[in-house]
Amino acid sequence: MTKREDSLQLQSKVLGPMKQVEFDDWWEGRSVDVPLLGGLTLPVTFLDLNPSSDPSFVDEADAALQKFLAKTLEDRGRISPLVKQNCGDFLDAVGVDDWNLQMAQITQPDDIWDFVHPKAIRINRRRRRDKALYLQIECECDWEEEHGLLLVFREGEHLTRVSDQDGHLTEADAYDKPDDEDDMLWAVLNHPS
Repeated sequence: MTKREDSLQLQSKVLGPMKQVEFDDWWEGRSVDVPLLGGLTLPVTFLDLNPSSDPSFVDEADAALQKFLAKTLEDRGRISPLVKQNCGDFLDAVGVDDWNLQMAQITQPDDIWDFVHPKAIRINRRRRRDKALYLQIECECDWEEEHGLLLVFREGEHLTRVSDQDGHLTEADAYDKPDDEDDMLWAVLNHPS
């Protein structure tokens, strides 16, 4: 799709006026300060949004953003081991050398964030199965420069994926397997609180 000249108007309670960017179905509002990331300011884009065919998207995205923006550095501490594991898995696959030795020697999971560089928040709807909204934090990271790091939160609240940026919202979608074989997603779907 190409960007339309006769842009529609959308209003988010969290982000204010939304404008179409890059593609017809990409909408961007104001950037937000993210407490989970120590107050880092990130742009937010709604992806794959056609307002006429998904009229509840903006309200659902606002709710997801509010839940996500209520997360703190303490919440980040709880996901640090998973981010550290992602780094460790990559280093196990490529081997440790001078360029990644410092990352390989991390002993405290929270120290992994020194090597993570969040760039944007994207929200889109999963097109199959649960059809929920998923909030993604797209990051660059020092250990996987080509594919980066992706943190995915179902409805902005529950972490359901830590992976490289592969275009998928869940492991189940990435590997075309049932949701009950995606451990992080299945835990959330069965025990959302």
